[in-house]
Amino acid sequence: MSPLLVIVLSFMGIIVAGMLLFKLPFSVKSGQEMSWVDALFTSTSAVCVTGLSTIPDLSATLSVFGKVVLAILIQIGGLGIVTIAIYILVLLGIKIGVTERYVIKEALNQHSISGMIKLVRSIILTSLIIEAFGMIINFIALIPEYDFWQAVGLSAFHSISSFNNAGFDLFGDSSLQNFSSNILLNINTMVLIVVGGIGFIVIQDIIKKRNWKQLSMYSKIVIKTTVVLIVAGTLIIKLFQYGDTTWLQAIFQSITTRTAGFSTVNISTFSYTTLVVIMMFMFIGASPNSTGGGIKTTTFYVVWRSIISFLSGKPTIVKGRKIDDDTRAKAFMLMALASTAIIVVFIAISQIEMHNTTYDMTLLNLLFETVSAFGTVGLSMGVTPYLLPASKIILSLLMFTGRLGPITIFGILNRNWGHPYASSVEYPSEKILVG
Repeated sequence: MSPLLVIVLSFMGIIVAGMLLFKLPFSVKSGQEMSWVDALFTSTSAVCVTGLSTIPDLSATLSVFGKVVLAILIQIGGLGIVTIAIYILVLLGIKIGVTERYVIKEALNQHSISGMIKLVRSIILTSLIIEAFGMIINFIALIPEYDFWQAVGLSAFHSISSFNNAGFDLFGDSSLQNFSSNILLNINTMVLIVVGGIGFIVIQDIIKKRNWKQLSMYSKIVIKTTVVLIVAGTLIIKLFQYGDTTWLQAIFQSITTRTAGFSTVNISTFSYTTLVVIMMFMFIGASPNSTGGGIKTTTFYVVWRSIISFLSGKPTIVKGRKIDDDTRAKAFMLMALASTAIIVVFIAISQIEMHNTTYDMTLLNLLFETVSAFGTVGLSMGVTPYLLPASKIILSLLMFTGRLGPITIFGILNRNWGHPYASSVEYPSEKILVG
């Protein structure tokens, strides 16, 4: 099998395992139940670190065992089953061959198989350390509100969910709205989201070099783009919702909008203009090799710089380096595939929900839900529990596509894996009028 197929099948296997675990009688509290469709949707949402839920209050539905399963699925989905599996094999002293290193290379989107095992170790240990610190700070913020063991459980779960940009919480059916004034919890959540969203490669680069000038061009692009998007999102949300949000809520919503899915405000009360802007940020998402989804910040950056360069009649130059044609083609292809996936799913669930007699779905609700599912964000206008089973299954497939990436999904059909332009025949070129 090609490495891409191994990655796809491994994620599918974990989702199925999670679905079966959620269907166990002791995964839910006494008197509660979870349908097969809801179990599939919840497992997919957890493994794809999305945060959308067809169950209004997971805390009231899941037992302690079910909550532990949910946290484990989020952790596996955020770090990647391939990364975790290879790390376990290394701990057991099993030799990792060239084939396994190629799988890791594809899973982590690297250019070479060199140093893969060292990178896997670093990713796992760094993630656990960051989550441990996040848990401690969460505990300090939550202990005044809960008893000791409840605060421990909530702190651990929220740290895992925040760092992995999952958006799941166990605080009830209103996300973090009851903690909108808890400054420590808000700041810690934002830091965990940003650190998890910039990607493991950037984290390692910062730890090793600790100097802005010495950082790689890739790390600088990720950090600059992330900062610009956070600042722009904060200003736009505060401007459009001036009387409804504080500055803390605006910056929190800006950070969580691109991939995490938490909320300290009721976004269903936002204006249409604000919701459209939020959908744009959800579409962009986090950065490569991170725990987030979307088309990624670097894809957005490359497309934007390519458009500006084309309009100005200049080559796409960044820091004295020309962005190669393959990178630009991949960025535009990824954006096209992502847009197509969203449009197709939106049309499909719009047609399905026309027959929904229990809830009146608007097109804005469905489009918002679709973009959120692809970007693995988890923000919702409150309609997820009321979707028909067919819509839930389709959105599960979209979350899966968004987490692994359209190129990975469609890449398994490529028989010339590793040699996308391989051909025994050369053809004359032809220019076609476009535009």
